Amino acid sequence: MRGCERGSDRGFVTAEAAVVLPVLVMFAMALVCGLLAVAAQIQCVDAARAGARAAARQDPPDAVVRLTREAAPPGAEVTVSRETEHVRVTVVAEPPVLRGLSFTVREEAVASVEEAVGT
Repeated sequence: MRGCERGSDRGFVTAEAAVVLPVLVMFAMALVCGLLAVAAQIQCVDAARAGARAAARQDPPDAVVRLTREAAPPGAEVTVSRETEHVRVTVVAEPPVLRGLSFTVREEAVASVEEAVGT
């Protein structure tokens, strides 16, 4: 009887592997997409801060946008607004892998305007 029981278990490892492997691949892909989204968020944080510092120093507006775009993820939208005492830089980008989805990362930095020396 033991021979029959072993014979009936044949093929279960293959069936289990056929179910588990796609799940593992999907889990790995979800992790990679999540890491890319986090990396894009960190780039947006760095870009917004760099742009806010440059705008607070009263750099020219096109130089502020150029500096911010260099630090931001590719294709990011940069918005710079100046108020009397503050500057606000907003960076909005789509993570590289999730471009087809309506998923964006956004960061905003605010800095106090520095007084120009010699004026």
